[in-house]
Amino acid sequence: MANIGFIGLGIMGRPMAGHLIAGGHKLFANSRSGTPQELLDQGAIACANGREVAQKAEIIVTMLPDTPDVEAVLFGRGGVAEGLTAGKIVVDMSSISPIETKEFAKKINALGCDYLDAPVSGGDVGAKAGTLTIMVGGPDAAFEKVKPIFELMGKNITLVGGNGDGQTTKVANQIIVALTIEAVGEALVFASKAGADPARVRQALMGGFASSRILEVHGERMIKRNFAPGFRVALHQKDLNLALQGARSLGVSLPNTATCQELYNAAVAAGGAAWDHSAMVRVLEKLANFEIGQK
Repeated sequence: MANIGFIGLGIMGRPMAGHLIAGGHKLFANSRSGTPQELLDQGAIACANGREVAQKAEIIVTMLPDTPDVEAVLFGRGGVAEGLTAGKIVVDMSSISPIETKEFAKKINALGCDYLDAPVSGGDVGAKAGTLTIMVGGPDAAFEKVKPIFELMGKNITLVGGNGDGQTTKVANQIIVALTIEAVGEALVFASKAGADPARVRQALMGGFASSRILEVHGERMIKRNFAPGFRVALHQKDLNLALQGARSLGVSLPNTATCQELYNAAVAAGGAAWDHSAMVRVLEKLANFEIGQK
């Protein structure tokens, strides 16, 4: 059993941290909004800042919204770097810039510690169930040491390559997810406006080649009008920004990713930054002047 630090206890981080406690580990926690009472009741120990977490834990996990948040928690005043001693491992499970991740890893390595970037896919459903997909970049030895901890939070765990490769994989994941949400939204708007029952259309499609996890989970959200997050529009918008920034630097064209980003931009402009990302369909409905299920 290990002493584990966990920083960032939001929609995703809270259940992930809970699985680590349930697995028998001692958890030192810190979050901008405070450590949730449910984790304290499970035995989590609240810490004042990242430095205190790093001083008390052997493995420090971060699960934060964006690149600047990770940078501040790791290297800001009272940050993780101030509490590290040689031999510890920093594991960033946020979804952030692959380029900045490589720089963060170099700084942590200079302190005699290993760094793993280990972003996840599966949303709040996967976080609660402990079935997240975890895409890891970093050294083999550190990965093998942390793998039993990953196995408490996820099921499909892959060491992709070196530092930054985990984040690159997550960006690729977010491209596929966004484009699939858009495709499911278009299909259900089309079918519903044509007069078909969208719930039955979805049921039929789930048995064919168009079946996907997005059609299963997010298609149901669209039909039932359940747009409480989940995974917020603003976070997916951020991830597609990373994709498009990376594409520009690589000289790669991502035309459909750009289209999905514009749809998310429109959702944010309509006040939907905190909607679930399946709410991209609301923008498609606005363009069609028709809502799924409307008679």
